[in-house]
Amino acid sequence: MDFADLDSLVLFAIGRTPVTVGGVAAGLLIILGGSLAGKLAGLAIGRLRRRARYGATALYIVQKLVTYGLVIVAVVAGLSTIGLNLSSLAVFAGAIGVGVGLGLQGIVKEFVSGLVLIFDRVLNVGDYVELEDGKRGLVQEVGPRAVRIRTNDNVELIVPNSKFIEGPVVNWTLHGRSRRIHVPFNVAYGSDREKVRDAVLAAARSVPFTLPETDAYKSQVWLVGFGESGLKFELLVWPTLEAVKRPAAMHAAYTWAIADALESAGVEVPFPQMDVRLRSLFGREGDGALSALGLNVSPEAEAPPPPTPLSTNDAAEDVSRPLPAQEPVE
Repeated sequence: MDFADLDSLVLFAIGRTPVTVGGVAAGLLIILGGSLAGKLAGLAIGRLRRRARYGATALYIVQKLVTYGLVIVAVVAGLSTIGLNLSSLAVFAGAIGVGVGLGLQGIVKEFVSGLVLIFDRVLNVGDYVELEDGKRGLVQEVGPRAVRIRTNDNVELIVPNSKFIEGPVVNWTLHGRSRRIHVPFNVAYGSDREKVRDAVLAAARSVPFTLPETDAYKSQVWLVGFGESGLKFELLVWPTLEAVKRPAAMHAAYTWAIADALESAGVEVPFPQMDVRLRSLFGREGDGALSALGLNVSPEAEAPPPPTPLSTNDAAEDVSRPLPAQEPVE
């Protein structure tokens, strides 16, 4: 039996259109061939995108369009070869609608969300993102159903596309620029604030991935609060873009550098403690209470301490500096 004989075998008819064995076989071959061609074309463009220094985002859009386009064209051509025409496809419209109503709406929703992400360009391959639940990682692929994210622990996260449309997502590297990082640390009460600032700034500048300082990107030390056991400070620093993509290791590196700097400068790091102040003893207060304890009380009043010189206030300087210019809308 040759192909002509298979083409004459009618399986069933859709309306007035007969569906033959040969037509089904030819249509399936066209669909499989088109899908394979789309896959190969996508792989070829993907290799070109990975080697390209510029325009990687545009090539990614082209890769998805070519892959999806070839598959869609192959499906339409395969259905036409089988013997289905536009009027016959209208017969299946009701069945497809029922299928979407029964469960395919989720797939359609994720597919449309993926197209929105690709063309909106707020999420690109290579961006470092943080999800609403705190999970962070590097975007590896924006697929037809989900976004594939790889964490710094080499864990693959598969997140549905709609999550990036419906919920808040932090994109740390959207415009390919660095971000200012806040690294908290504490010192004991009574520490020289100017000494703390100089030591921590020197330590931050010695870290290899700290960007060179400019008027817009300056390392600073802020006093942000008074804790139960010591003063609360924050180091504000601008690391490189690659360091931003590894936040845990980056924070650990700066914290280590701060600890070394404070130890070398002789600045005490506080620990939980409680001071007990005795206000009265047997009805006596002040010098009378000390005398009752047998402690010598100096008759001469202590001289007032000399005035402390004003220290550098990085936070006040930061407030006086104008805000960065607004990003242009592409």
